[in-house]
Amino acid sequence: MNSATFDKIAFGAMLLLVWQAASVWTGPEPISSPFLVAQQLYRWSLNGVLGANAGYTLLAAVLGFVIGGLPGLALPFVLRKRPFVTAVLDPFILIGYGLPKVAFIPLFIIWFGIGIWSKVALVASVSFFLVFFSTMEGVRGVDPRLLRMAKVAGASEAQLLRTIVWPSALPFVFQAVQVTLPLSIGGAAIAELISSNRGLGYLVQYSAGNFEVTGALAAVTALALVVAVTNVGIDRLHDRLLAWKGSHSKGITSGKVS
Repeated sequence: MNSATFDKIAFGAMLLLVWQAASVWTGPEPISSPFLVAQQLYRWSLNGVLGANAGYTLLAAVLGFVIGGLPGLALPFVLRKRPFVTAVLDPFILIGYGLPKVAFIPLFIIWFGIGIWSKVALVASVSFFLVFFSTMEGVRGVDPRLLRMAKVAGASEAQLLRTIVWPSALPFVFQAVQVTLPLSIGGAAIAELISSNRGLGYLVQYSAGNFEVTGALAAVTALALVVAVTNVGIDRLHDRLLAWKGSHSKGITSGKVS
C-alpha cells in the first residue's frame, strides 16, 4: 500500500470517527451514526432492497450516459472539417449547455412518464454537452504538424482520424468520462428524488419523508459507494488505454502511418 492510499484511508477513518463522536454528542436522531447506517445497508442488502434500487439508478445512469455521450463524442469529429457548420452550431450548443437541466425534469416526466426514461432523458441531456465540449477540446488541440507530416506521407482522412486525431483526443475523452459518468449517477438520483418509486434517490426521498435519518443517509452512502467504485473502474481502464496510446504515439512520431 502506497502512502497516498494510506492517507486516503486514514482521512476516511478520521471522518467516520468524527461522525461517530458527533452522533454520541448529539444523539443518533439528528445525524444517525456510521454504525446505524452500516446496519441499515446490511439489512437492505439481505432483503434485496439495496441491489434492486442501486441497479435501477445505475441502469438509468448508464443508458443516459450512452444515449447522450455517444453523439457528444461523435459530433466533434464530424465538425472537425466543417468550420462553417461549427460556427453556426456553436451559439446554440452553448445555450443548451447553459440551460439548467433540472428545470426540464417536469417536461421529461410529461414526455416520457414517471418511469426510467424520464431519468434517462435528464442524464442524456447532461452527458451530451459534457462529452461534446471535452472531446471538441481534444480534437481542436491536435498538433497540426503531425497532420501535415501524415498528409505528406499520403495518409487519407480516415487514417488521420484513426492514427492521429483519435489518439490525441483520447485523454480528453477519458476526462469527459471521468467527470460525466459519476455525474450521470447523481443526475439519475436527482430525477428519482422528484418522481420515482425505485432507485437510490427514491430511497433518500422516501426515508427523509418518513423522518428516517438513518435510511436517508444509508441511501446517500450507497450512492457514494457506487460513484466511488465507478471512478476506480474508470481510472483502471484509463491507465490501460493510456499505456496503449503511449506506444501508439511512438509509432506515429516515427513516421509509420498505416
